[in-house]
Amino acid sequence: MKADALRGHLDSLILAVVEKQPLHGYAIIEALSARSGGELDLPTGTIYPALRRLEKAGYLDSSWSEVGGRKRRTYELSSAGRGALAAQRQEWRTFSQVVSGVLGEA
Repeated sequence: MKADALRGHLDSLILAVVEKQPLHGYAIIEALSARSGGELDLPTGTIYPALRRLEKAGYLDSSWSEVGGRKRRTYELSSAGRGALAAQRQEWRTFSQVVSGVLGEA
């Protein structure tokens, strides 16, 4: 999948994968890949700045833990993040209906 296709949607995708359970950064990358059937294989340099941006915006909360002697930052959806995700899902539904209407079926 082209990186340009993700522009403007990465935040929504990240919020969606942490919706059900807190995850650390690499687990978010793995979840995006798994849920997209391998189409989203995003580098850490794309994900970690987005995580920091989402946390600064108040959509994610984070905490540090130690697993196997290694420190990990775990991210979870905040209540503001739940509201933002719901709004972004509605925007996506509307957008995809509009695009489908224009492109139509072959």
